[in-house]
Amino acid sequence: MTTIAIPRTMAARLRWAIHDGLTVARRDLTHWIRSAEEILGGLLFPMLSVVLFGYVFGSAMVVPGGDYREFLLPGLFGMTMVFGLVITANAIAIDSARGVTDRFRSMPMASSAVVSGRSVADMVRATLDLTVLVLCGLAVGWRPHGSFAETMAAIGLLLLLRFALIWIGIYIGLLLRTPESTAALFPLVLPFAMIANTFVAPALMPTWLGHVAEWNPMSATVSATRELFGNPGVGGETWAAQHPLLMAVAWPVLLILVFFPLSVHRFQRMSR
Repeated sequence: MTTIAIPRTMAARLRWAIHDGLTVARRDLTHWIRSAEEILGGLLFPMLSVVLFGYVFGSAMVVPGGDYREFLLPGLFGMTMVFGLVITANAIAIDSARGVTDRFRSMPMASSAVVSGRSVADMVRATLDLTVLVLCGLAVGWRPHGSFAETMAAIGLLLLLRFALIWIGIYIGLLLRTPESTAALFPLVLPFAMIANTFVAPALMPTWLGHVAEWNPMSATVSATRELFGNPGVGGETWAAQHPLLMAVAWPVLLILVFFPLSVHRFQRMSR
């Protein structure tokens, strides 16, 4: 019989947690790679979004001082990051329903590995989704006009938002009893993605709704990326709209501080 030695020191426990988390991430990515239909569906969504909103709706939209597609693409980047929340919640719910999470709990592994591994795997997927969307944007004429450093900073803010939403998805996924329940998340996530500066300026909305849109965490990220990309943007009356770069960092950090411990605590409660 093989006996597994549990690390005692803080450094050893950290190495153990990182190793196990990467192992779970590799498992999650391997499962995803073997699901061709999931990959195809995930990559088609951003491409279809560019065509649908850029050409169908964009033909009737006017942005003062700029091209609508250049205004639109940062909004689509942010929307894709937001919809990733449902992917995360669904993956967690499927693993729980199939007993995978229970098997992980019975193994001599770091208790944080399941949630940390999922976050790493979903960040890899988010990076690929964002890469495809950027390439689609370049194909239809969108261009980042900022410096290379500003462009990379904008990409970093989009991935930071996705990372924060991963922990919301993990927490929701651990609460759900069946994978089918995640279908109910779409009607809840859609207003979050639409009541924002994604497609139009909040100033064009009713006053109260425009203020809600300006305080939307996604609006902060989209406004900040438009500024960094050098794309046409919109102002606003609220403090949040006037400080998009600050809010694009503050909102994700706040969400992580709230939902990371909630996710870990929920997983630990399920392990008892």
